Amino acid sequence: MALKIRTRFAPSPTGRMHVGNLRSALYEFLIAKHEGGDFILRIEDTDQERFVEGAVEIIFRTLEKTGLLHDEGPDKDGGVGPYVQSERMKTGLYLKYAKELVDKGEAYYCFCDKERLASLKTEIVEGKEICIYDKHCLGLSREEVEKNLAEGKPYVIRQNNPTTGKTVFHDELYGDIEVENAELDDMILIKSDGYPTYNFANVVDDHLMGITHVVRGNEYLSSSPKYNRLYEAFGWEVPTYVHLPLITDENQRKLSKRSGHSSFEDLLEQGFLTEAVVNYIALLGWSPEDNREIFSLDELIKEFDYHRISKSPAVFDIVKLKWMNGEYLKAMDFDKFYEYAKPYLEKVLTKGQDLKKIAAMVKTRIEIFPDIADLVDFFEELPDYDIEMYTHKKMKTNAETSLSVLQEVLPILEKQEDYSNDALYQTLVEYIGEKGYKNGYVLWPIRTAVSGKQMTPAGATEIMEILGKEESLARIRTGINKLSVGK
Repeated sequence: MALKIRTRFAPSPTGRMHVGNLRSALYEFLIAKHEGGDFILRIEDTDQERFVEGAVEIIFRTLEKTGLLHDEGPDKDGGVGPYVQSERMKTGLYLKYAKELVDKGEAYYCFCDKERLASLKTEIVEGKEICIYDKHCLGLSREEVEKNLAEGKPYVIRQNNPTTGKTVFHDELYGDIEVENAELDDMILIKSDGYPTYNFANVVDDHLMGITHVVRGNEYLSSSPKYNRLYEAFGWEVPTYVHLPLITDENQRKLSKRSGHSSFEDLLEQGFLTEAVVNYIALLGWSPEDNREIFSLDELIKEFDYHRISKSPAVFDIVKLKWMNGEYLKAMDFDKFYEYAKPYLEKVLTKGQDLKKIAAMVKTRIEIFPDIADLVDFFEELPDYDIEMYTHKKMKTNAETSLSVLQEVLPILEKQEDYSNDALYQTLVEYIGEKGYKNGYVLWPIRTAVSGKQMTPAGATEIMEILGKEESLARIRTGINKLSVGK
């Protein structure tokens, strides 16, 4: 019987959740759920210098909003807790396992001070300059070690890696990777403050929690041989590795906080929908068998095959994300859309306009909610505009023809009592028919006059219905005055 898949998301509470971290969480969730497995949340807070107050709450909130619900975690004990590393450390867990490696000769106490470590030479390995610890303390006798410990001399515990030969490990995407042991270095397992390093705690916790698939960014590829040597030193089964491609910006640089959209909360604040963000992030490195791009989370669970993850860097294209978000907005139930859009409308429109009608106008014309302001601000106040906007080659209009049209329709619209869209349109169509004009020849100048905008979310009569008779006529008169004086 196949072993039940268990994946884990193990973030450090250092602030907002980066897009790369969210993708890791999403892929780990999908890999587990695709096979009916378990998704575990573990908080890795051993790096106290980087700990940010409130960051744990951000992690929980982000997972809940995105629907990446964990089966086990700090709030859901599955029998292998605690699920917070600082709490696990209090039990002496990591020191116990580090000492076990010392007893096996797979690790050793290191008492070197900062000055000695700084004096170590760097070596060139495969074209890269790296600092390799020289195993100075490996040669200490048991008596010397015990004496130093008894005197309270500061120490770390280092992994004892070989310096010759090669280590081979397997990744599901990259295949077998061979690394020179000279590159491995004797990494620190227990720091001088008693805390385990990220790498060591990771291995111990993954084993004790029964994690079968370790999914992480490919920046950890170089650390994997060290992880494997720890598993082998303990006699533990090595998990399945899935290293994910880097996420870059449009300039092929690693996505950073300076981009302005590197975290999940950044994107929500910029008006993106959670569902669209999750959908888009799923495609940053993974593609389905067909060219489909829109997926619900349930559909992703069904379709996700981690073997289709690419090894090439994934480009975070904000333009593509905006397009996808727009597709979600178009498909959204109107009442739900209005609930989201209302605050954005209310920031711009304060004169009692019919916000629901305006929301209906913009629903299929925006990609993110902040787009609303530029589309609808003319309902609040007519902007100053250039009369060049009246010139439209396709409509065969210019300043002179537009002035003539506006002067002709003004008295007609002054007599019009019913300012509903249908009634206004009918009146203007009758005028157009009598004159033998094309629709655009008349409606373009009117729309320009009542909006002062090149692009609007609706046509002339729909805009006039919102503005009402008095305001519509005032704006048409303003247009006539602008065209008359040639301004």
